[in-house]
Parts: sequence; C-alpha cells; structure tokens
Amino acid sequence: MASLYESPKLLGEYLLLHYGGERELRHEALPVDRAITDAPFPVRCVRELLDPSLLTPDATAFEAGCSVGASAFELARTCLRVEASDYSDSFIRAAKRLQLEGSHHGERLLEGGITEAFQANVPAEIDRSRISFSVQDATALPAAMGPYDVVLAANLICRLPDPEAFLSRLPGLVKQGGQLLLTTPFTWLEEYTPKANWIGGVDSDRRSEAELTRRLDGMFRLHRRVELPFLIREHARKYQLGIALGTTWVRL
Repeated sequence: MASLYESPKLLGEYLLLHYGGERELRHEALPVDRAITDAPFPVRCVRELLDPSLLTPDATAFEAGCSVGASAFELARTCLRVEASDYSDSFIRAAKRLQLEGSHHGERLLEGGITEAFQANVPAEIDRSRISFSVQDATALPAAMGPYDVVLAANLICRLPDPEAFLSRLPGLVKQGGQLLLTTPFTWLEEYTPKANWIGGVDSDRRSEAELTRRLDGMFRLHRRVELPFLIREHARKYQLGIALGTTWVRL
C-alpha cells in the first residue's frame, strides 16, 4: 500500500490539501463554499474536533496517518508534545523538511505534464520543535506507545488493510479522559482494504457509522459529531469533493 502514496503527483496533491489556500486551490468557477478552502482540511479537523477545555498545559498527542503534517502542526498549538507518523516515506520526508525549514517547495498540476510551483508553509507562530515525525504502520504500532491526551486519525480508517487492528489499539493509546479525534468518508475500496475487513458498507443493516460506534462504545463516549467537507485538487479543472464524518470521543 505504501507505494500508492510515494508518487510526486500525490505528494503535490497532499501538500495542497494540507497547506494550500484560496489562491492555490480554487478555480474561479469552482462551485463549492469558500469555507472549504478558507482553512486546509487537516487544520479544520483539529479546530472543529479538539476540545481545548479538556486539555492540561502538558498535554501530549499522537497522530496516525499524518501525511505531510499540517494537522500535527495544528495540534502543537495546544499540545506540548506531538508524535506523528505515516506509512509513506515520501510524506514523512516532506513533513520533516517542513518542520526543519518551515516551508517546502511543491508542484501543483495544471494540465497534462504542465506544473506550477507553490510554497507550502507552516504558520510562523507554531512551535515546530514540539513535534516528532516517524514512518510507522498504524496497524502495527509498538505496544509501548501511549497513552496520550489526544489521538487523531484523519481519513485513515478506510485506507488501512486491517482497520480493526488499529481500532483495537485505541483504548490503550488514549488516556482516561483523553480525546480520540476521527474523520473518515468511509470510502471502502478493495485496493486498500479487503472487503472482509470493511467496517460496515457491506449491506444496509451494517452501515459504517453504526459499526464504528459499536466498536468504540463502552471504552469511549461520543463528545462531538460534525460533517467535514474536503477538496483534493488533481489539476486545474479536476477536483475530488468528499465529506468526512468527524467525531470526538472521550476515553472512559
């Protein structure tokens, strides 16, 4: 699966998703609300799901599937230490460069083989030293990890070969009273997840949200539920529009 996320084309798309603004993302005729592009989707995941009132000054966080790092940097605004990992070497190299230099040169596709340079930037006020990035498999995290005050997994579950292996680790990763932040559009595809491992999505009696809730109930309490639209720009005239379910869970 890692090879699917190692191409320069996908790196450019995800740098745009994480750090692009109005100028970099929008075509003048794009028929979507500007709120979708006002702040990058990974930043909105943290802002709309994290409840700062539940955090202590020395709060710690872990993000699984951090991609190129924007949500990890956003977590560092309120968490003293943030560990972030992804399965893609390419994404983690980019995240580490952004941490070291505060910026990263990216290429956005215009059409065919024509690209245009853009600059991905971490907001200057964020303390980048609070974060550590690593390459890890979210379905095989070390047993000694955690627990954390915050665990984030944004649009990860339906891209794992074995979502259950990740979900079963969550009670041990989140401190009692800590927050679990999840977003997912439930886009089940057999190229990522064998159908036998889908969390719902197989028949009308097993819808994905209900199946996810069933797996978390008893160990977590639902604290917040929001709809989170996101936009992936493939080139100047082609976009993917998705709507992720965003949930915040408190560890019991």
